[in-house]
Amino acid sequence: MKNIKQKIKAGISIGDLNGVGIEIIIKTFQDNRMMDFCTPIIFGSSKVITHHKKILEEECHINTIKNIAEAAPKKINLINLWDEDLDLNIGKASTDLAKYSFNSLKKAAEALNNNDIDLLITAPINKNMIQKEIKDFIGHTEFLEASFEGEALMVMVSEFMKIAFITGHIPLSQVKESITTKKIISKTIILNESLKKDFGCIKPKIAVLGINPHAGENGMLGKEENDIIIPAIKKLNEKDIMAFGPYPADSFFNLDKLKKFDGVMAMYHDQGLIPFKTLSFSDGVNYTAGLNIIRTSPVHGTGYDIAGKNQANTQSFRQSIFLACDIFKKRTDFSKLNKDSSF
Repeated sequence: MKNIKQKIKAGISIGDLNGVGIEIIIKTFQDNRMMDFCTPIIFGSSKVITHHKKILEEECHINTIKNIAEAAPKKINLINLWDEDLDLNIGKASTDLAKYSFNSLKKAAEALNNNDIDLLITAPINKNMIQKEIKDFIGHTEFLEASFEGEALMVMVSEFMKIAFITGHIPLSQVKESITTKKIISKTIILNESLKKDFGCIKPKIAVLGINPHAGENGMLGKEENDIIIPAIKKLNEKDIMAFGPYPADSFFNLDKLKKFDGVMAMYHDQGLIPFKTLSFSDGVNYTAGLNIIRTSPVHGTGYDIAGKNQANTQSFRQSIFLACDIFKKRTDFSKLNKDSSF
């Protein structure tokens, strides 16, 4: 890993070409102070970005480069991936444009794999549109897990909480059968390691939520807590991981309780995402933990309803950049500390 005194090279995929992704990228880096944190390298198209700039009536200089070695530290750099004139219809989903959105992600991931960039920030995509073109594509997290080392874990990060999930993008009808003691243990271990390596927690405290109302009410409202979750917590404690619970999800998400823990493990997607986005939608960050690379993303979607109207809030994207850079530095410090302690 490079000396952090060198400027961090932040790769950026442009997301859905008709969504708000390019808008939030342009507006974020119009603030020259952002270049104090990193050198941005966008993977996309100068023609597409110019189209968005004209619609938004935003002025910013884009430094088009042929390779990353040409990236200028104080400029917004762009790797031009295609020269086609595309039929953009801002605010509308498009299957025809999906392959270009995917190509941006793919090329950024290749650069990350080659150590040409240090980290990746991904603008929002339309998974459904990409899947119609790329049949085995499920989402950013799954794509990156298949491309890099480790087991991916989605962690939503804000000033209030860092919350991860045992199950992700699956139907609610499949949640119960997908939760096992083994999976709770493995996912919580990943969260624990991330809290130490990526966030600087020396001895993380992790709250584990129940799956049933009132965490099963001692078996009256469901047996999963007693049969699956509590055994997992006991095994985690035996591994010297400070996991506690299971806590009833309906009464857990108040600020006093959240302050007591470094991380939270939710059982399924909406159990954690609803309270997270309620508390932190404008400045929350989606972080892919568990891999040998760093990737963050804003928590919002493509925003078709406001795309092209200069209404998109840049805060979540901006926080995604800050967090990615901070994790890069934390990992550098963690690696150095472990190397020094091995002597």
